[in-house]
Amino acid sequence: MTIEDTGPHPQAFDLETETLKNPNYRTVAWSGTYLQVTLMSIPVNGVIGLEKHPDTDQFIRLDRGRGRAQMGPSKNELTFDEEVTDGWCVIVPAGSWHNVTNIGDEPMQVYTVYAPQHHKPGKVQQTKAIADADTDDAPADWSVQPEPVADQHA
Repeated sequence: MTIEDTGPHPQAFDLETETLKNPNYRTVAWSGTYLQVTLMSIPVNGVIGLEKHPDTDQFIRLDRGRGRAQMGPSKNELTFDEEVTDGWCVIVPAGSWHNVTNIGDEPMQVYTVYAPQHHKPGKVQQTKAIADADTDDAPADWSVQPEPVADQHA
């Protein structure tokens, strides 16, 4: 990878190329005061993970692969169910339970945009298991965060 999270400083890089090259479950590519960009590689049959961000809208774009995007008002009521593929985006409204599952036969390469930050700047997590166990993944102190309302994971 040739990008480095520079924090809240100007940055430019080839987002599609870096997304396609990313081998990690999550790589934080850029962390601003109000926004964060992460790259993700989801293995075959893998998931981003069912979760809800109470105060965060999220944008997810697939650059390679095939997925199943599900969203809804509760983790047991995922009323939105759409197959997505290369070039598609998934728009997740704040407060929606959501998950994207890799239903293809190759790793699903995506990038996500959060507003505000959700992860430690520059954080790299090779697998979902590592990410789930990571206790050192808080947003930067200099980022602007809403009043504390914890994300929820199923």
